[in-house]
Amino acid sequence: MTRNLPTQAARIAEDISALAEITEPDHPYTRRAFTPMFLRGREWLVRRFEQAGLETRIDASGNLIGRRRGSIGGKTIMLGSHTDTVPDGGRFDGIAGVSAALEVARALNDQGITLRHDLEIVDFLAEEVSIFGVSCVGSRGMAGVRPDAWLERSADEMTLREGIAEVGGNPGKTEKREDIAAFLELHIEQGPVLEDGKLDIGVVTAIAGITRIEIIVDGRADHAGTTPMGSRQDALTAAARLVIGIEELGTRLSRGQFHFAATVGEFSIEPGAANVVPSRARLLVDARAERRADMETFVTELAALAAAVTAETGVAIEPPVTISDNLPTPCDEFVLNTLDAAAVAVGARHRRMASGAGHDTAWMARITRAAMIFIPCLGGRSHTPEEFAETADVALGAAVLLEAVQRLDRRL
Repeated sequence: MTRNLPTQAARIAEDISALAEITEPDHPYTRRAFTPMFLRGREWLVRRFEQAGLETRIDASGNLIGRRRGSIGGKTIMLGSHTDTVPDGGRFDGIAGVSAALEVARALNDQGITLRHDLEIVDFLAEEVSIFGVSCVGSRGMAGVRPDAWLERSADEMTLREGIAEVGGNPGKTEKREDIAAFLELHIEQGPVLEDGKLDIGVVTAIAGITRIEIIVDGRADHAGTTPMGSRQDALTAAARLVIGIEELGTRLSRGQFHFAATVGEFSIEPGAANVVPSRARLLVDARAERRADMETFVTELAALAAAVTAETGVAIEPPVTISDNLPTPCDEFVLNTLDAAAVAVGARHRRMASGAGHDTAWMARITRAAMIFIPCLGGRSHTPEEFAETADVALGAAVLLEAVQRLDRRL
């Protein structure tokens, strides 16, 4: 479908291509936070912000911010995402959101529109898991919830405190923003729903809570050749029953209206010898739920599953232990309605949907009205060099953001 959009795909394509070229040698599209490549990418982005007429600064938390002043000021509408990547990551995860936000500012310039609110474009620091083993460093800092203990985490002969200072932040300063009236983030879906449904936009209703659970299976090591099959306490076969049960439980919970997913993402056995019956297995479960009630059901039924496998096999399974537990984050209904209306106004085919991945929006929602939109990505693939989104889709998403910003500017 040909659309006459107020946003320019060519400028967005230039943004994405230029950042894609700033990458670790032999590791396509790798620009991890706190590395020299990340700093080079930031230098390029500062110039791009300045070309759009934005007043550019680094805040205390290490976020790059470009401001377009409004006629009244005092309150801010913020747009953005992140430009750091995972190792061997993609060109669009986060980057598309920063470019789309920047394009909103450029499109407003093209049309000679001055908003009532200040408009800020943000590149959050370290949304992806960083070299320090922590994520969403910048958005947590902006929300005033970054743990102080994180500052002493170290990697590559540097602490996080030193890393934030190196990118231009002030780690000793707490900067919880009180002036942000609304926050919007565009992101590739990182899943196949929009592409499969031939839809342009996903209006994100909530960001799933993420719970990680460790399970230890204690069997008994025996000789693999001489121990009768019926006399074994094989930790691996018991763990395999758990894995299948977790898949079945997750599938059942995912069949409802709300998003749910469960994955055994880490799995190890001991002693790991071909001629020894496994004595121990460790599983790490990643479970994600749009509704807290579904997560509570999962945790309860997982404990029951572990007990049932022990009863069936005679292999001891320690009670599942919750390693981390983040609650779901609902998006703001007023902003969601605004995004729905903006999608209709632009002519974008859209639907509401939840996000199974974590995003900076989850932390911004603690301090302001916040919501997201998704755009399609090829095959739903992400965190891979093959990650791809059509520039036209990013431009259409930027047009939805532009329309939503103007509606919010009038109504907030």
